[in-house]
Amino acid sequence: MKKAKLILDDGTEFCGRSFGFDADTVGEVVFNTAMTGYPESLTDPSYAGQILTFTYPLIGNYGVPETGGNELPTFMESERIHPKAIIVADYSETYSHWNAKESLASWLKREKIPALTGIDTRRLTKVLREHGVMTGKIVIEGLDCSEKLEEDYGSINWVEKVSCKEVITYKPDSPLKKVVLVDCGVKANIIRCLLNRGIEVVRVPWDYDFNELQFDGLFLANGPGDPEQCSKTVEHIRTFLNNKEVRPCMGICLGNQLLAKAAGAKTYKLKYGHRSHNQPVRMIGTNKCFITSQNHGFAVDDTTLPSDWEPLFVNMNDGSNEGIRHKQNPWMSAQFHPEACSGPVDTEFMFDEFVKMLNETR
Repeated sequence: MKKAKLILDDGTEFCGRSFGFDADTVGEVVFNTAMTGYPESLTDPSYAGQILTFTYPLIGNYGVPETGGNELPTFMESERIHPKAIIVADYSETYSHWNAKESLASWLKREKIPALTGIDTRRLTKVLREHGVMTGKIVIEGLDCSEKLEEDYGSINWVEKVSCKEVITYKPDSPLKKVVLVDCGVKANIIRCLLNRGIEVVRVPWDYDFNELQFDGLFLANGPGDPEQCSKTVEHIRTFLNNKEVRPCMGICLGNQLLAKAAGAKTYKLKYGHRSHNQPVRMIGTNKCFITSQNHGFAVDDTTLPSDWEPLFVNMNDGSNEGIRHKQNPWMSAQFHPEACSGPVDTEFMFDEFVKMLNETR
């Protein structure tokens, strides 16, 4: 393994060794505290443009499952790896799992993703928690890097980079309703959850004007980056909300922020985001608390919600918004991931609530 460094914007350096593809790169450095699910995290489009640090010390010990699939990947959340690089404390060269087809290192090299091991991820996480997320660059010893490693993460429309380029339709055996899903970087398990409930899914690009289509409900998917970059999507959602024909709508993660912006609310960037499997959220007006899987760096400002909207969930750690709903119409969203792949399934009932709204709306 070649020697390598992670150098943060503030000059802090972390020395380790390269076990992935040997290439220099730059990205926004973030951390995930989940104990399992690195194949799902790596294929989550919401990590596009970021250098992903796993705080769990041992990564790679159960290898990587089959990466392909028919219409949807069978064991992954998309067709490829999305983080620009990964950082781990201890990479396990030996793996063992009934479902493993290859090692993590071979997968990373095949997809040309840099990866460092031997990094003090506890110290790195503490730096990010105290300072907030920042840009970092990975420099591999011995490489002649002719390109200048600079990038402004916030100025790039990452949603445009990960969204589908054409309309894709997924049909269950006996479709009950048809839903338009706006692909801002959708995870495959969101589509699986809808198909398993008999919903036909029409997946459209992030900037597609879906209002011209015939459908029973709208679904706003997760995705990477700043919601300010998705003004076209917000315009289309606002047109949907102002339509005389009221149809159900549900959003997840970035979908929560885009729905809020379409309603007239504002969003802001969190200091270091929520990326884990153990975020506690409470349903507003109740004592019901759920453990949720999350991956986002921005949040909705509750105080800017219009009077006909209200918060639906609140984060029990920092009090940030975790979902909104309209007071009269069948429109709701969650900042967390109810489909939770990987992670806890406490809130998968939200898909049932969405289907119930579809069935109750003519």
